[in-house]
Parts: sequence; C-alpha cells; structure tokens
Amino acid sequence: MQDFDNSKPGKTNPQPEAAEAHLPDPPPGTTPPGTTESQPQTAAVKPDARRWRTLWLLGVAQLMLVVDVTVVAIALPDMQADLGLDRAGLAWTASVYALAFGGLMLLGGKAADILGPRRVVLFGLGLFIATSLLAGLATGPVLLLLARALQGVGAAAMSPAALSVIARTFTGDDLSRALGVWSGLGGAGAAIGVLLGGALTSGPGWPWVFYVNVPVGLLLLAGLLRWVRPLPGSGGRLDVLGAALVTASTSAVVYGLVSAGDYGWISAPTLIAGAAGVLGYVLFWRRIRTAGAPLVDPAMLQRKPVLLGLGLIFIATALMISVFFLGSFTLQELHGFSALETGLSFLPVAVGTIVGSNLAGRVVPSWGVRAVYATGLLIAAAGLAAAAGIFSMTVLVIGITVSGFGIGAVFVAAAGSLFSAVQPQEAGVASAALSTFHEFGAAAGVSTVSSIAAAALLVPGFAAFAPGYWFAAAVAVAACLGSLAWPRNPAAAQAG
Repeated sequence: MQDFDNSKPGKTNPQPEAAEAHLPDPPPGTTPPGTTESQPQTAAVKPDARRWRTLWLLGVAQLMLVVDVTVVAIALPDMQADLGLDRAGLAWTASVYALAFGGLMLLGGKAADILGPRRVVLFGLGLFIATSLLAGLATGPVLLLLARALQGVGAAAMSPAALSVIARTFTGDDLSRALGVWSGLGGAGAAIGVLLGGALTSGPGWPWVFYVNVPVGLLLLAGLLRWVRPLPGSGGRLDVLGAALVTASTSAVVYGLVSAGDYGWISAPTLIAGAAGVLGYVLFWRRIRTAGAPLVDPAMLQRKPVLLGLGLIFIATALMISVFFLGSFTLQELHGFSALETGLSFLPVAVGTIVGSNLAGRVVPSWGVRAVYATGLLIAAAGLAAAAGIFSMTVLVIGITVSGFGIGAVFVAAAGSLFSAVQPQEAGVASAALSTFHEFGAAAGVSTVSSIAAAALLVPGFAAFAPGYWFAAAVAVAACLGSLAWPRNPAAAQAG
C-alpha cells in the first residue's frame, strides 16, 4: 500500500485513462471512484467520450449556485428600497438560501446515490431555474423569502449530485484534473458574483440578479439532458428520520454561525442555535449507527482521508470568504471604491483561484495530496500576511490574489483526499458532506473575521482591518502544521 503523502509515486498502469489517481489509498473494503467491487482497480476502463463536456456543464451550473450568494448581497440595498425589507428581512434574504442549501445537502446527496445522480441534477437545476424567476417577480418580502428558500432546495439537490457525476465519470489522473476545474470555477464564483451583482443592480435593476439564472439555466439543462449519461442508483429507501435530524442540525449550526457575526459569539441566538445543532448531531450519530439503511455509513465518516478532506474544505472556504469579506470592506470603506469597482478588483482573485486549482489538479498525481495542500496553505498565508502588513491598495489586491491561488490548490487537495476513500455508490453522500463543510466554513469565516475586525466596520482604518488579515494568515499556517501531523498511512492509522 502506498504511503499517504505519495510525494513521487510510480505508475501502476501505463495507460493514462485507466491509471489510478495517485492519491491516498482507500482503506480496506473501499474502492476509488470509477471502479466497482467486482472490477480490479487497475483494470482498463474505457473513458466516457463526453466526460469533458459533462464537466464544463456541471462546473458552470455549480458556478451559478455559488454566484447566487454574493450577487444577491450586492443587490440587497436596492431590494430593501423597492420591497420594504426591514433589517430582519434583509438578513433572511441573504441567509435563508444558505440555510436551505447547507441543511438539505446530505439529503440531496443520498437521493443521488439512491435514484442516480443525473436525475437529481436535472431536478435540482429545474427547481433552481423556476424559483429564480419567482424571486425576480417578487413584489413583497414573503414571496422573495419563499423563492430564496426554494432556490436553496434546488441547489442542495443539484450540487452534491453534480459532484457525484464527476466522481463517477472520471478516473485516475483525469479525476485530479477534473477536480481542479470544478474547484477553480466554484472558488471564483464569489468574485464573479460581486462583479455581476454590481453590474446588474446598477444597470437593469436587482430583479436581474435572479432573471439571469433563467436563460443560463435553460441552456445548461438542454446540454445536460444531451451530454450527461445516465448513472444507476443503488436503490433502497431514504432514512427520513436521519434526514430530518441532519437537516435541522446543519441549519441550526449555520444559523448559529451567522448569528455570531451579527450578535456576538456569546449571544443567546448563537449559543442556543449552536447547542441545538450539537445535540441534533449527537442524535444523528446515534441514528446512523442503529438504522438499517442509514443516511450516511458511519464507517465512511471515520476514514482518515475523508476526515482530512472535510477539515481542509472547511479551512479553505473560511479563508476564501474571509478574503472577500475583508477585501470588500477594505476597498469600499477605506479606499472609497464603488461596488462595481470592488467587483473589478476581485477579478484577479478569481483568476488566481482558477489557476491555482487547475495547476493543483495537474500536479496532485505526481506531488501527492499532502504536498499540494501544505504548499497551498503556506502560499495563502503569505498573501494574507502581505495584505496585513503593507498599507497599499496595490499590495492588498496582489496579496489576496496570491492567497486565492493557494486556497484554490487546497480545494483540490480536499476533494482529492475525500474521493480517494469512497466507493462509487457513496459518491453522492460524500459530495454532500464536502459541500456541507464548505457551507460551515463560509459561515464560520464571515462570523469570525467580522468579530475580529468589528472596530474597522464601525470606524474604518488600516490598523483596524489588519488584525483580520493577520488572523486568517495564522489560521492558514496552523492548518498547514496540523494537517501535516495527520497520519501518513490511513490504513495503518486505523489499525492503530
């Protein structure tokens, strides 16, 4: 069995399309994506000729889901004026999408495993298109909030199912490159959303931040119907109680993290929501250990590469959201940028994230996951430290672009670590777990840096913003050191 870091592994099969990904070995009893229990892992498998078209269609669909978070944030002031939203209405317009998205993803991932991911992708995308149109047509807060919640339901179905399609369509080195493309597009979504939100809000008006999803979504739907091959589901039944527990628990945790940014870490809303979430997860853990057909196999959640991947995606997303949150306020409050100018300033960050993700996808097979995530975290820390230590708008943009490059590499390493240790029939739930921790990281990142930089949000000044960047850089270094201490051989670690 190969060592966990796989720094320079040798090829086990000279055929590139059939070679295994040089990622951490799966624990006993599992097979990497693209293989089955009866199929040798090194057997030649004819690749799907449509796989790269499939990847780009699904990648753009995922980009649309991520963009919808920040594109709406830019339009909130205009929505408030037109629809009469109060402060609570504003907060819920921004957060109800994230709550539904994060809370229902494990349910969506399990549905993809049972029914087949293609069906769930098409259902989720169709629902997202219809509710985007409904949100644009909203004439009051109630209809807008309902549409945003249903958008989250569609996203929760589509996102894990789409990643499951990729994990089951690609194999070997191609899987690493595919994860690089997927991670790059997703990581760039926040920056693109800021730019698009500013352009649409200042142009045709805020309803177009929703209307734009309709033609794009319909084109994607037509392409997916044509190019994505049907993938069989495992069958079985859904654990309704387990799904209800994990949905309520995840929503409570996300709400608690959002409340921490609004009211503080020791406020009643934060503590009550957090306690409810923790209690719900304890009950969920008991449920999946006793249910005949659990929502998640508890053995999967105990695999070292899976845990490492979930931890890395949490940290990477928290760092990325911190970059956009702090950068947006620094550019607008300190340097006087408009929303559109801020969006344009984030374009280099989006490019850096895409380049970092794609490069990581190409070097993971030869470098190994460990080297990629360690290098990515250190690069991110260096960029954040430069932004914190030098009072210059130019250095700020360069620094956060460098950090985006490093964070993009960590995204790929996280997905690569997780998918090295799951079976094809687990790909939907594994994708959902990865996406759930992505949402946790986003909420935790915003609430943490907003607390640290609270003084800057009241009285903008470089000295007040700097601690937020220093904190994010320290987190990146600490995560690098902590992850390097992770057991090098997952099978040995489990046996011990």
